[in-house]
Amino acid sequence: MADQKGGINTRAVSAGELKIKEFGNVVTPIFQNATFIYPNYESGAISDPSTGKPYIYTRWGNPTVNSLEQKYAAIEDSKFGISFSSGMSAISCLAMSILKRGMKLLSASELYGQTYSYFLNKLRENGIEVTFMDTNDLNEGSFKASEYDMIYAESITNPTDMVTDIGLIGELCNGTETKLAIDATFASPVNQNPLELGANYVVHSGTKYLSGHSDAICGFLGTDEDPSAIYDMRKNLGPVLDPTQAYSIARGMKTIGLRVGRQNENAMKISKFLMENDKVESVFYPGLESSPYHKIAKKNLRGYGGMLSFEIKGGVDQARKFLGKLKYISPAPSLGGVESLATLPIDTSHSSMSKAQREKIGIKDGLVRFSCGIEDAEDLIEDMKNALDFL
Repeated sequence: MADQKGGINTRAVSAGELKIKEFGNVVTPIFQNATFIYPNYESGAISDPSTGKPYIYTRWGNPTVNSLEQKYAAIEDSKFGISFSSGMSAISCLAMSILKRGMKLLSASELYGQTYSYFLNKLRENGIEVTFMDTNDLNEGSFKASEYDMIYAESITNPTDMVTDIGLIGELCNGTETKLAIDATFASPVNQNPLELGANYVVHSGTKYLSGHSDAICGFLGTDEDPSAIYDMRKNLGPVLDPTQAYSIARGMKTIGLRVGRQNENAMKISKFLMENDKVESVFYPGLESSPYHKIAKKNLRGYGGMLSFEIKGGVDQARKFLGKLKYISPAPSLGGVESLATLPIDTSHSSMSKAQREKIGIKDGLVRFSCGIEDAEDLIEDMKNALDFL
């Protein structure tokens, strides 16, 4: 495997690459194997990092998939990187590996809708005591870490762009047995590495910035701790990546530094434009000095990300009309790809939550979530301006 030192772009390109000298391949090949010769008595047989033994079956481990995992671990700056078939499978496998009946989870209230539903319903059904707390209260340290077995939060919340003070919460967990898990999907490893701030686990919907092209579903988990229980859970539940998917995701991951850098820039320019438009009620972006989370963001993030949200005057009817008038920007769910996307959380990411639940965490019906792509910012701003002018 390639050396994992160097800057973010160097690691994204070279880390984890499986180069077979006999073939002289530059790019990791696709091992489209369901099974492998086992036991493998060949001298120098390569071991599956997740088991320490030769490869046996792709649900247990696969060279192409492991190459991707090592690339992810290099840019996440984690000892271990584990891939999954989706972001939700990363979250559920982590929760089921760590939390047992009778244990306690403290979670931020502001979560991706499916995560909230999973914690609220499935974990409680399995005997886990789940307490939800506003991110602002978490940031104030309004809890005793030792009273919980795990604390879970999003580094930048979906979709209102609140920023979690991971450094503070990490300090409160330090010296306790409480595990801190952070969903850093919005930030991406380019803008933040939660393990450096005191987290024990970081999860990503790799579908978003890590893959970056809206053509693959995947999840990732990074940790410096013993991952054997998580590997075992993944092996038993089976949410593994197909090798061809892994190849595609690795190809996308090589440009993450370039993509996210451009998306950071676009988001700042667009958020400033929206702040000055009289058709817009409010803008949520931690890069703005007017954001109540700007100081926390400066302490916890290297960049402010490509995600922002805003409320259009006139509510949901006007917001839907706005989406219908966009030209370059696609009205679609998901985020983090090279193309710009706009969506209403009430219709997509948070549709599984009730209106009361959404309003409690600051999601109004007319809130627009915007994922900046890598297009020219001037074109995106012009597209938004034209759509707003119709209102």
